[in-house]
Amino acid sequence: MSGPTTSDPGVAGPLDRRTAEALLARADVLLAASEFDAARAHYARLVGFPDPAITGAALLGTGEALYRLDDEAGALWSWEQVTRLPENPSGYAAWRQVAAARVRAGTLRTAFQAYKEAERRAPAQDRAEIASRLGWLSKELGDTHGAGRYFARSRGRERTPIVSYAILGVTVVVSFLAMQREGVDLLRLLWLDKRGLADGEWWRLLSPVLVHGSLLHLAFNMYFLYLVGPLVEQVYGSARFLLLYLLTAATASLASYLLGGPGASVGASGALFGLCGVLLVGRALHRPVLQGQQRAMMSQIGGLVVINLILGFGLNSFGGNIDNLAHVGGLLGGLWLGLLIPPAGARELPILGHRPGGGMPGSRTAQADASGSTGSPVAPGTSVVAGTGGLALALARWAGVGALVVVVLAGVVLGAGKYA
Repeated sequence: MSGPTTSDPGVAGPLDRRTAEALLARADVLLAASEFDAARAHYARLVGFPDPAITGAALLGTGEALYRLDDEAGALWSWEQVTRLPENPSGYAAWRQVAAARVRAGTLRTAFQAYKEAERRAPAQDRAEIASRLGWLSKELGDTHGAGRYFARSRGRERTPIVSYAILGVTVVVSFLAMQREGVDLLRLLWLDKRGLADGEWWRLLSPVLVHGSLLHLAFNMYFLYLVGPLVEQVYGSARFLLLYLLTAATASLASYLLGGPGASVGASGALFGLCGVLLVGRALHRPVLQGQQRAMMSQIGGLVVINLILGFGLNSFGGNIDNLAHVGGLLGGLWLGLLIPPAGARELPILGHRPGGGMPGSRTAQADASGSTGSPVAPGTSVVAGTGGLALALARWAGVGALVVVVLAGVVLGAGKYA
């Protein structure tokens, strides 16, 4: 019968597995409690244990404790020892820590190689993030082609922008059916009937994007969607693209509803102007994460928006029937959302590191991000938002999105009196 398991690092002699695991668990608790000297003593007792998984976890934790004690050189040495062990569960986390430490030291080429090693071991949920970091380092090292390749990988650019194409296909089918003689009821059901919206037919905030006034109108808007939609989806991701499209459609409808005449409106152009607004802000704030072709297309967006607004107002002065208020409403909604919602995978990589708390999946301790951030222990497979500042920023951004939704809904209610 074996003796009782102990977590006292002062007990001499060889360790059995139960004792080693108890010491490791205790060390993790101490590290989480910011008792770094005590945690380091527990981890040190485990270094050299025959199982590389336990030794690797101990060295990884030792590095974390030393880093928290401002011993950068000692922390880096500990993390490097993990990478020299046979493959073990702490290898991925150690390579990330090594890479972050080398970024802080300004040795970007060795940091790039360390991130390449991390990429080989990264779990699926982390690969986009690692690719983004490799893209930033490639850019800093002057490899613009490699940077574009990594940034594209980080955004999943290889995947077909299925949401854009699905919206395009559905819009073509629904618009075509609504243009037929027997489709009049469908057209009336979906267009922006402002009196109907005032009476509580809320779907009319979004449904007008599905119907168009003529084949030429449909063809023009769908070609525009074909150009802009996949670009936004590739840069922002499918889920964010769908959210952006729907919200800018709503702001376009709201502007027409509040400021326009009582006539019905149709078409996706308001939402498309909204996507342009998102891209305009995205180009200004996130230009480094864009590839050359994407930057070239974005550089033309501002001019296209101005030209189309001028044409719209100009044609209306000669008896045209273009809902420019919807265009302006969609554009303003897109500009606001562009300020709030960053592209998927867009992360800053400052050369000077800082130490907000943060976590990375797949390790006993929270791992360094590209700026060298580390944090307290987390359970394997758990992802933690990097720092209270990052969490506060994320909450503020989504609060801004929620505020826009509230404004749209309140605008419909407050404007109902106009159609009473």
